[in-house]
Amino acid sequence: MTVYTVHEPRPRKNEDTTDPDRFVFVRDGFYFWAFLLGPLWMLWRGLWLVLLFYLLAIAAAQVGFWALGLSAAATFTVGLLFALLVGFEAASLQRWTFARRRWNNLGLVVAPDVESAERRFFDAWMARLATRPPAASPPPTAPVPPAARIPPAASEVIGLFPEPEPRPRS
Repeated sequence: MTVYTVHEPRPRKNEDTTDPDRFVFVRDGFYFWAFLLGPLWMLWRGLWLVLLFYLLAIAAAQVGFWALGLSAAATFTVGLLFALLVGFEAASLQRWTFARRRWNNLGLVVAPDVESAERRFFDAWMARLATRPPAASPPPTAPVPPAARIPPAASEVIGLFPEPEPRPRS
């Protein structure tokens, strides 16, 4: 089974709530295309800031490798490890971008594929909406008469432990 996180974008200017068709399900796991074609995958997903950081890191690494005089094999190995890191962390990079854009993380869904995840999520979501009581105005509260107001005592205990008192020195 695969774990998906569900992200809700902010409503558009003419919307009160977000259209559920715009929800995004992000699969947790290894992304082969992010590993193989990292920058193109980032462009395709709209991860502009992630792409900028990626390019800066690659450029800094290349300058460092050139300054240290590393061999082509070592440079290739480090590049391959960096691509593996991008492949494994692709879902986290997407979630970070959604958080930066102030999207709401609505939760997790465990399902064998994205269609099943969508079905499970929306079934639970609709059930939750059906059991929610209608919004009603709270009943008015009566003011507390002045005689019922008791000033707090100096040694009032709030919580489980009283305030420590200074011990006399002997």
